This record gives sequence, C-alpha cells and structure tokens, in this order.
Amino acid sequence: MNIGIIGTGNIASYLLEQVNVSGLADEKVLAIFGRNQEAGTRLSERFGADFFTDLRGFLEQPLDIVVEAATVEAAALYLEAVVTAKKDLVVSSIGVFKNADFLDRVKGLAKTAGTHIFLPSGAIGGLDLLQSAKAAGGLERVSITTRKSPASLGMESDEESVLFDGSAFDAVEKFPKNVNVAMVLAIAGIGADKTNVRVIVDPDVEQNSHTIEAEGVFGRMELRVENNPMPDNPKTSLLAALSILAVLQNRSRALQIGN
Repeated sequence: MNIGIIGTGNIASYLLEQVNVSGLADEKVLAIFGRNQEAGTRLSERFGADFFTDLRGFLEQPLDIVVEAATVEAAALYLEAVVTAKKDLVVSSIGVFKNADFLDRVKGLAKTAGTHIFLPSGAIGGLDLLQSAKAAGGLERVSITTRKSPASLGMESDEESVLFDGSAFDAVEKFPKNVNVAMVLAIAGIGADKTNVRVIVDPDVEQNSHTIEAEGVFGRMELRVENNPMPDNPKTSLLAALSILAVLQNRSRALQIGN
C-alpha cells in the first residue's frame, strides 16, 4: 500500500521516520504535499518521498491512502479533493468537522467514490464505549476536561485557570490547534453542541491530560489519559501521532479489535 501525507510538520516527519525508515507499517510513504518548500524538500531528501506543492500532481500518484497532518485550514481546502480522487483518507485535524454540513459532504463524496475516512482516536480513549452506547440511543451526557501546560497552549501563565467551559462546537473555534480530541469525542458520541469541554491551563503540569466522563443507560464511565508531548513540539501529543500510525498498521489486517 502506498501512502501520501499532506503536511510537512512534526507529525509528517514522525510518520515518515516510522514507516519509511523503521518499517512499522506494511506500506511506504511515496509522496508529500505542502506549501513549505524548504521543509518539504528536506523531508523528501531525508526519507525518499517525492514532494509536491501542486495538489493535482500529488493526487495523481499511485496512492492508496492519504494522511492529512496539517491544519484545520488546510484540511478544509483539501479533504474533498482527496476523497474525490478515490483515495482513502486519515484526518488528523478533526476540528475541521465542526461544520456538520462539511462532514456530511465529505462522507457523501467518499461513499460515492467507494473510499473510507479514518478519524484516529488521537490523544484520548474510550471512543469504542461511546459508539457502543450511542448505537442503542442510550448515551445521555459526555464531557471532557483538558489540562495543559502554558507552553502546549502557546501562552504564558503563572497560575492555574479555566480558559474555556462550553460546547465542543465553540471549543474548536477558540482552540483549533489544541482540541481535536473534543471533536472526535463529539463525533463518536452525542454531537458537538451537546458535548461539554473544559480547557484548563496549569503551569505545574508537564503532561497534557484529558478526563472523559460519560453517562447513559449503559452506566457511567470516567477515563483519564496523561499524554507525553512530541519531543519537538509541546503542542502535539505523541499519542496523536501514534494513533495515526495505528490506523496505517491496522487498516488491512484480517483481525481488527474494537469498533
């Protein structure tokens, strides 16, 4: 299987290292698409993948699956073209689906093209449970409390404070680079308007943490995940990159665990 990556940042570099160098997936990254000529050329030379600044040229490559590892803004521009080109798609910037109409449009295009869209679990867990509870219409309440260091939020702060308390829909608008976890939780569960999100900045923490709570006819769940950041980027959880790698490793396996 051949992989293409949209983006030239830390996640792209990590995936190229794990797939093309370490061989941790039964596939190879053939092509990279991005706007940063310097970064793209550097990745191309280091990992042996062709670099494109032209989306059409990128999508004309013999790619089986494309990983979006860029930004919400880039995802909004390129996802429709990817599925229309009949490529399977992994979406990292899940906040782009805050617009439910856009999500429905991309899903419709993928269905027509006969392709699949994968939303990695990112920095959290518990999604299988939420989908199971949702299947019977018995999911009543879902919330997530995210606690991050000032550095991971790109700010300075000497004291703990609540930066946001509201819906996942509004959280993605305010923190588009930091709460993709809230949107994937909302999609798996009861929707962006009904999923409650709290974002707390805490100068005493070194790890990002996410506490997920859910209630319904199934009972009650509370799950806490503490994430180490990527070595070169405190704003991104290492688990977010690992969850994309897991999608690439598992997509063609005969045995799949969970939903």
